[in-house]
Amino acid sequence: MGQEDANQDAEACAEALESLDRISLDEIAFDDSGVGVQDEPEAEAQSDDQDADDVEPAKDEAGHEDTESEAGNQLESDTGEETVLLDSLPAEDSLTRELPGLGSAPAVDETIAMGDIPLPSVPSAREAEVRHRKMSPKRRNLMVAGVVAVALVAGGAGYAAWNGYQQEQAAAVAANAHTMMSVQIGVHAAGLDCSTGSKIPVQVSGQDSDGSSVSETLYVDEHGRGIKLLPGDYTLSIAASPIAADGTIYTVPTTKTQVTVKSDGQDLSAQVTFKLKVPSADTVTDDQIDAAAKYAEEGGASSSATAKVLQQAATARRDAAVNAVSAQKAQAARDADARHKATDLYQLDIPVEWYGKVETWQNGSTLCIYLAGDSDTPIVTLVAVREGESFTPDEGDTVLGAANLGNGYTVYASGPAYPYVVPQTINGRTQNPVSTYPMDTAIELVELTTGNRYTYSQIKNVLVGKDGKADAATKLETDYLAQILMPSIKAQD
Repeated sequence: MGQEDANQDAEACAEALESLDRISLDEIAFDDSGVGVQDEPEAEAQSDDQDADDVEPAKDEAGHEDTESEAGNQLESDTGEETVLLDSLPAEDSLTRELPGLGSAPAVDETIAMGDIPLPSVPSAREAEVRHRKMSPKRRNLMVAGVVAVALVAGGAGYAAWNGYQQEQAAAVAANAHTMMSVQIGVHAAGLDCSTGSKIPVQVSGQDSDGSSVSETLYVDEHGRGIKLLPGDYTLSIAASPIAADGTIYTVPTTKTQVTVKSDGQDLSAQVTFKLKVPSADTVTDDQIDAAAKYAEEGGASSSATAKVLQQAATARRDAAVNAVSAQKAQAARDADARHKATDLYQLDIPVEWYGKVETWQNGSTLCIYLAGDSDTPIVTLVAVREGESFTPDEGDTVLGAANLGNGYTVYASGPAYPYVVPQTINGRTQNPVSTYPMDTAIELVELTTGNRYTYSQIKNVLVGKDGKADAATKLETDYLAQILMPSIKAQD
């Protein structure tokens, strides 16, 4: 449309210029610089008749002509004064010519020095008015037509340029609307390297700039790069887990995020970030592995063969984890069985914290737990006593706790208060030491009976001290046994 308008404008300008070329030179009176211009007598009379008022008397016309004649003479006088005549120059160096358009007026020699051309004078307001009045309507119309023609040419060219720019911009927008744009999203998948594993499948649905529906799966690397879409509005989600080179399968987030694609190289990580966590390998299912392998084969991996290798790695990793967990459970069961002790009246479980560090001996309803490899160093002795009967611990021992079985018996726990006895023995302050303890043994006994809540040094220097604070030290052991041992003592089934 814009090109057609420009062509029409050019044709109009050409016609105007051709009309100017067809005008006869004798129809135009040229205006010399610094000299008054008059039309031929016939043209002057015709111009005077057009300018005069038809209802005015003849004498007014004559008066008007006299006034114009005086103005013309005055104009000639004024312009003559502005021309410089160099009389001193030789005649052959002068150019003498008769001024055109003067009719019967006296001839005037206008001598101009060779090579010295005077600048044209600027007409006064009166001169301009006189020239305008003497100008024929045809001449004025032609001048106006010329100006209009130039304006049309300039305007047409400007319009064509602006219209061309607008068309270029519209074409650029249209081209962008049909150009695939690369965008980046945010992803976090610990340990994933897509150069050795498979890429992350991203489900894309929405509508592009053409109004067409979009539903496809695209793949991104561990940096979130790899998506190319036309401008439009889309919803993104993770279709399945990628597979790392070591067979790691990731938990697929269920979130969906809406985005608008506008430009190439657009970074959407601030709007879209998917976090793929690593679950315990033994919890990965066959369905998760199969889904990950499917997307790896369809585009996430470099080839179908690579996808198969990754699937095998995922299966092997899961199976190894399942076997390890099973082994751990079996060992725990064996340990629990080993820790479980029973007498004819009650049963209990050796604390996990003590397992492997203690051993037991049993005699009827009495059960002794002692330091492993040293039966002469008991930690706690359990004795069942019928209700109504009293219990007295062995010499040097302290009652450390009691558990009512609910069947007419109570189990009493007794033994040395090691958090007190050991420091006192080493310091030589006890009168009847149970025994003497090497430092390593002393530290281990304190740790077993306090659960490592205090170090031997803290017990010795702070809780016991020089004065031998037995109650404070003993309470450490009784509190600990009340948590880890006494609750497990139950009546025998």
